[in-house]
Amino acid sequence: MTLTTVTPTPATAAVLYESRGPVATLTFNRHDQRNRLTPEAMALTRAHLETATGDEAVRVIVLTGAGSTFCSGADLATANFTGTGPAELVLLLKALLDCPKPTIARIQGHVAAGGTGIVAACDIAIAAADAKFAFSEVRLGLAPAVISVVCLAVMQRRDAQELLLTGDRVDAARVLRAGLITSVVAAESAAPGALDAEVDRYAAMFAKCGPLALAHTKELLRRVPTMPRDGAFDWTSELSAGIFASPEGIEGMTAYLGKRQPGWDQTTS
Repeated sequence: MTLTTVTPTPATAAVLYESRGPVATLTFNRHDQRNRLTPEAMALTRAHLETATGDEAVRVIVLTGAGSTFCSGADLATANFTGTGPAELVLLLKALLDCPKPTIARIQGHVAAGGTGIVAACDIAIAAADAKFAFSEVRLGLAPAVISVVCLAVMQRRDAQELLLTGDRVDAARVLRAGLITSVVAAESAAPGALDAEVDRYAAMFAKCGPLALAHTKELLRRVPTMPRDGAFDWTSELSAGIFASPEGIEGMTAYLGKRQPGWDQTTS
């Protein structure tokens, strides 16, 4: 993988963008404010997602936070959060769900409120063992309204009832059992580099996959569960025929039969 790094955002930006080979990393960068989300920060995050989506060299998008917090949700001190804020959060979560490229939440610190929605909207979510999670809205007299759409889609019902209704602060192992995250790795203090190694492991797996195949598979994951059975079979059979006949599909099958790596594979193994 190339080591070329591109950083088109200044170090003082609320959300940083860095591209390194096939991986684009978006970093919430208000660590002094526990990476709280303003409407402007959410709009900037969406802009970075669009940049990464439009870059053919980027194969996976990683979201993480600076400092000791991944994201603590909405910046309640922002005067217009009751206006444009919820709308921007909806747009951001939709952008993550609809992104054609795989997304990974790299959770190095605490997560609360809207931050849990971002975690739920990512395809893969990896947390350090010492990360803490809370659906803190109810303890502020609020409700986890917008994020419930994405969180309830991945969490077990009984776990969701407990965690959303109590607002209790829990560890990574607890939300792993609840279905909010994919895996837990050792804390940085116990195993330096373990979190990055797990992110790299997933990024390498995605780099082996056809870019359009990943986009189609993400579309399947979104649409099929919402479709009637017969309609799902009709749509997927038509989609499958088109994929088999596509240049990427032909290249993949030809490479497999010829016992070689397909042209899109950016790994060295």
